[in-house]
Amino acid sequence: MTAVDTNPGSDAIARARRLIAKIDTVLDGVDALYRDLHEHPELSQSEEQTSAKVAARLEGAGFEVFTGVGGFGVVGILRNGDGPVVALRGDMDALPIREDTGLPYASQVSVTREDGSTVGVMHACGHDLHTSCLVGTAELLAAHRDVWRGTVFILAQPAEETISGAAAMLADGLFDRFPRPDVVLGQHAMHARAQMVLHRQDAFLAASRNLEIRIFGKGGHGSSPHVTIDPVLMAAQAVVALQAVVSREISPNQPAVVTVGSIHGGTRYNIVPPEVTLQVTTRGLSEPVMDQIQAAIERIVKGVCIAARAPKEPQVTVCEQTYATVNDPATTARVRTVHEALFGDDVVSYPEIIMGSEDFALYGMPGPDRYDEPAIPTDFWFVGTVAADRWDAAPGTQLLDKLAEFPGPHTPHFAPDRTASLRRGLEALTAGALAYLDGPAA
Repeated sequence: MTAVDTNPGSDAIARARRLIAKIDTVLDGVDALYRDLHEHPELSQSEEQTSAKVAARLEGAGFEVFTGVGGFGVVGILRNGDGPVVALRGDMDALPIREDTGLPYASQVSVTREDGSTVGVMHACGHDLHTSCLVGTAELLAAHRDVWRGTVFILAQPAEETISGAAAMLADGLFDRFPRPDVVLGQHAMHARAQMVLHRQDAFLAASRNLEIRIFGKGGHGSSPHVTIDPVLMAAQAVVALQAVVSREISPNQPAVVTVGSIHGGTRYNIVPPEVTLQVTTRGLSEPVMDQIQAAIERIVKGVCIAARAPKEPQVTVCEQTYATVNDPATTARVRTVHEALFGDDVVSYPEIIMGSEDFALYGMPGPDRYDEPAIPTDFWFVGTVAADRWDAAPGTQLLDKLAEFPGPHTPHFAPDRTASLRRGLEALTAGALAYLDGPAA
């Protein structure tokens, strides 16, 4: 594999500048794809039409295309002589949120879930932006093969929101069936000013474990609670008690989160149900901290149930899990050097670790059902999405103060400034690729 260092060289910067000057040749097509994907979102594990659109565009650009990788994953390979293998990753899935942006291309999609409930579907996390920029970068690199040598590896991933897509693609032989990358690069939309590219070395995003907790009681009539064992009361006590996990069991020097996101139980006012289910998300920066949090949750919930004479112990199941995203310092420095040369003061450092999670981390982690040692270097950065005039007019002088003024990902109002966000996303991903791809043969 090609050695990774922090110096992209002046040639890489010059080639990146030359290529991003051509972005207008693909921007209209990227914009059309973005509006199409935004208007027709698909939930995790259901990205059938999205993946077909991505595959068609990659085939049209001259890539070898492979579909059905780890579900609806799409891989595109473009070989252009000897040189590094550079993987570019974008995620494709949407969220169960009903859109409230008022955009002319807003999603009107809704789906019926297994429990019979109907939910809206929306690209509320920017995955339509990620996918469109991924395809546009692929098209731009394919159209200008005289600028680079090596192999471009396009990785269009499903099911990021359920933090299962990366694991599924890796388990399907992603880095065995296809050329093993020398580096994996990715980016994510952020509600900062649309020209900004935000970098952070080392720990960037948190690990997460999503737990389902079933609490069992003895049902009965609501008018006679004394002959029941009430799981609603146990659940309520557990929710309150869990708030002490972070404040009293985790060191103040260790960022951690415990959030109860949903509670389900019962069917009517006067019926004590036989069980209640809690859904809990936990966040931390290391596996020992995640283990400590999970053990505390299990102990506390079990204790609540014992005190209430529950007929059996609660069931705690880890339903979704991913690891902290830790950027390789050398890779981050190399990509950032190119971005700074091209974008100047628009390249900034993100000031704190974000407790949101991503399954991008798995691409840099060898292990069972993934790939063999050594680890593959990775870098993940943010691209701003807020119109410059709105950002500049917002109160505050610090980045985090201004971020608080705008609806971010996972809200029904998340609406990137389309053209500016797509342009900078294309520029950033293209420049990142050229930080590693070799120059043309002399």
